[in-house]
This record gives sequence, structure tokens and C-alpha cells, in this order.
Amino acid sequence: MGFDAEFFKLALSFVVMAIYGIALILILMYSLAQLNLLINYLRAKKEEDNAPRFNLNNPDEVPYVTIQLPVYNELYVMERLLDNIALLEYPKDKLEIQVLDDSTDESVISTAEKIKELQQLGLDISHIRRKNRVGFKAGALKEGLEDAKGEFIAIFDADFLPKKDWLQQTIPFFKDEKIGVVQTRWGHLNRDYSLLTKIQAFALDAHFTLEQVGRNSKGHFINFNGTAGVWRKTCIIDAGNWEGDTLTEDLDLSYRAQLKNWKFKYLEDVETPAELPVVISAARSQQFRWNKGGAENFRKMVKRVIRSKNISFKTKVHGILHLLNSTMFLNVLIVGILSIPMLYIKNTYGHLEIYFTVSSFFIISTIIFFICFWFPFKRVQGGGFLKFVEYIQMFFTFFSVAMGFSVHNSVAVLEGHMGKRSEFVRTPKFNIKSLKDSWKNNKYIRKKISANTVIEALLMVYFLFGMYSAYPLNDFGLFPFHLMLFLGFAFVFFNSIRSKV
Repeated sequence: MGFDAEFFKLALSFVVMAIYGIALILILMYSLAQLNLLINYLRAKKEEDNAPRFNLNNPDEVPYVTIQLPVYNELYVMERLLDNIALLEYPKDKLEIQVLDDSTDESVISTAEKIKELQQLGLDISHIRRKNRVGFKAGALKEGLEDAKGEFIAIFDADFLPKKDWLQQTIPFFKDEKIGVVQTRWGHLNRDYSLLTKIQAFALDAHFTLEQVGRNSKGHFINFNGTAGVWRKTCIIDAGNWEGDTLTEDLDLSYRAQLKNWKFKYLEDVETPAELPVVISAARSQQFRWNKGGAENFRKMVKRVIRSKNISFKTKVHGILHLLNSTMFLNVLIVGILSIPMLYIKNTYGHLEIYFTVSSFFIISTIIFFICFWFPFKRVQGGGFLKFVEYIQMFFTFFSVAMGFSVHNSVAVLEGHMGKRSEFVRTPKFNIKSLKDSWKNNKYIRKKISANTVIEALLMVYFLFGMYSAYPLNDFGLFPFHLMLFLGFAFVFFNSIRSKV
């Protein structure tokens, strides 16, 4: 029996090592893809944009534009949104605004009143209400498209505040008839409100600089980001129109359009400010939707990408990794949980120590991410020694909190890969700009504590044990990793509890 037990322990150790190694290799592959995007990004910054453009000073070249505002229970930001959209500088006889309002609360009345006020000012703005929320946001956009007068469809979520000249900066690029989408970079109205908003801004800046430019500059697939962009109406229809079978309808339609050879134009220099979620429950709902939707789109699109004959092998690789983006949270969670058993295996079976060189992959991946994220940070926040010191602090804070979100996001990813359907849960908006503003009385905040929060508390204790284990084993190699995991799960857990009281 002793031999059998020892054999079982050794076999289990090899299984743990194999799973741990595979997860590390997948993370390394993703980091190498990010490094390639960084190289693309830096090269693209040196290139001059000579794309053809409409001359909007010539009335004959001014196309008809429809602005769609898909909203659902946005009591706190609707007036701000409509006032801002009314300021857009574009010929009124070539502009239509559709408020696609699926709301079920009192915001419907105040929105209707505001729309009447804007109509009296001469704006062509309509309040479109549906009998049900079939297809959620995708369904609203699709229904609005049926009556849209515009040749081009600009879309803004309720918390986005485009600048006055936004249409003048984006619409001209559609002179190239192959362009199906023009997407702009998100800005952040409340970046410095809290550590949570700083972390979200840090991550989004990397996506909207490094990733979007890095992919777009080499003709790889990018995604319309659901808002702050413009579609050519014929592109939407040619790609099969909006579909509500995933939680990220924007990523879905983006891939279908690019598989039909439509080109996307990304404008890094056109910033569209928006509000970041200020309470962790709102960030959770947004993260869940994005990550589950990414996994759903992997299921839906990966075979089409692989089988496509009109895209290059490199574009296929980047496309697959793009669709697997959210799955990296699952790999990080696996590496984190198995790192403590790996610590004990290493110190029990000394002859297996050579196999632990695979752990260096995580160090390599971290260094690559550290290099890659510096350039987006410098692009948005500025460079210099003091900024670099600030960056080091922000990078490791972001890395820790991202790992703290790994349970919540991994559940979303697994549901997406398994095809489990769920409701489109909107991210509540707060209309918060400064530290004086409070989110406490927001009626849309969910007060229920999820099971994931309990798991996050247990993992916080688990990684505290991981740190303790370094002392009796006299092996401190994983101590910094376990410290980051402990801090990340502690941050997510305590902020989740705080947001419920």
C-alpha cells in the first residue's frame, strides 16, 4: 500500500506539473504575441497617414450620418449625453439622432422630455422604444437600423462624451469605399477617482494603443469596441447585421465584417472620453460581459477564421489569440492555484527540480508585459524618470488586481466556452467626475454578494498560506508571486464587500 500511495503521489505530481506547464506556455505565447504587437505599434508611429478623405467643406461630399444611442435605465447620465450629442458640429440636414431606449424605469419620461426640447431646437432626433429587449443592445441597434436615414452609423453608449468635431475627424475616412468601420480611442473622464479607476484606465489604454494600432497597422483583425465608432451601413448589412447570440455583439459583427474583406480604420489620435465604473460591482458586471462574450465569440468564430482563404497565416494566429484574450484569466488562475502544490512538489522530489525551469516562463512573460505596457502608459501619461517610477507601481498593482479578478473572469470564460447563455447585464453609470461625487445612492448597484466573492476570500487565505510555506521550506522563489495574488484577491474581496454595505 505504501508503494501504491507513493506512486499515486508521484503520478499526481506529474499531472499537476503538466497542467501548470501548459498554462505557463499559453501565457508565454500570448505575451510573445503582445511583443509582436508592440513592434508593429512602434513601426506604425513612424508612418504617415495618407488615407483618402472626404472634404466636408464641400457640401457635395458631406454624407448623411445617423447617430445611434442605445440606452437602458441610464437615469444619471441621459441629460448629459443628450446635451453633449446636441453640440456635435455637422450639417443638421445631414444628421439624424436615434435614441434607442429600452429603459424600464422613470428615465423614460425625463428622456422623452429632453428629446422634445432638442427637437424644438431643430435637431432631427427620435425616441425609439421597443416592446421587449429581444437581442438586448444588438437587437436595439438592429431595429434602429431599419429606419436609419444615414449612410454611416455612429454609435455611443450613454457614458461617452464625444468632442464637438468628432464627426469631422471620423467621417472623412469613409472616402475609401473598402472602409467599413472607423473606431476611436477611449478616454477616461474619471481616471484619478480611485485606485480601481486607475487600474481600469491602465488596462484600457494598453488595448486602445498597443493592441488596436498593433493589429490594425498590419491588417490583422481588430474589433469595433461597441461605442465611439462609426459603421458603414452597407457593411453592417453585408456582414449579416447585428446578432444577439453573444454578449459582445461588437466583436461578433467585427469579425464577420472583416472575414468579408471589409477594412477597419483605427484612429488613435481621436480620443472619446467616457466614464469608468467607480464601484467594483459595476466593474465586475462589465468584466463578466466582456470576458464571457470573448469566449462565446471564440466558439462562434474560430473555425471561420481558420478556414478563411482570404487572410494570411499571421492574421489567423493573431485573430485566434485575440478571440482567446479573455481565456488568459483562466490560465493565470490555474498557474496561481497550482503554484503552491508545485512549491511542495519541488521540495519533495529533488530529482524533478530540472522540470521547474518551466517556471521561468512566467518571469519571461512578466518582463515582456512590463515592456509592452510601458509604451501605452508613456503615450497617454507621459515619460520621464518620475513617470517611470509611477509606472512600475501601477504595473504591479494592475497585475495583482487582474489576478484578483481571475476567479470571476474565469467563471465567465468557462460559461462562454461551454455555451451557457445569460442575460446582457448593463454596466451602471454614475455621472461621477471628482472625489466629491459619491456612488452610494446609485439605484442600479447590485447589493447581493456572489458566490465568487466567497471563493475570492478563500483564495486570499490560500495565498497567505503560500507565503507562509516559503519559510518552513526555505524556498522564497514564489513568495513575490503569492504576495501579489494575496493582495489582488484581498483588494477584490474587500472592495466587493464594501460596495454592498
